[in-house]
Amino acid sequence: QVQFVESGGGFVQAGGSLRLSCVASGDNFADYTMGWYRQAPGNQRELVARMSRKGDTNYADSVKDRFVISRGANSVYLHMNGLKPEDTALYYCNTVLALPNWGQGTQVTVVS
Repeated sequence: QVQFVESGGGFVQAGGSLRLSCVASGDNFADYTMGWYRQAPGNQRELVARMSRKGDTNYADSVKDRFVISRGANSVYLHMNGLKPEDTALYYCNTVLALPNWGQGTQVTVVS
């Protein structure tokens, strides 16, 4: 069964950094384009960063030049720098197909 386990979130001051980690299991994720999503209270879940199996990356405008996605065969990471209060959200990893087996996510809270 497909499973995603996210970790690394926390409470940080504006301008700080965090590194999120995700371990994926239940399939051969090396073949998938993987992504990081986030959902703030009252908002829809949005895709903020993605990385193809070949290493091509794409970022939402709101995080471009601040966040960097990287990956292993069945893991994916999000290096977040220059954090802003508006980055506060629950962060999830998944493929860009948004498979239904979402993990619990990891909470990122940024205070000014």
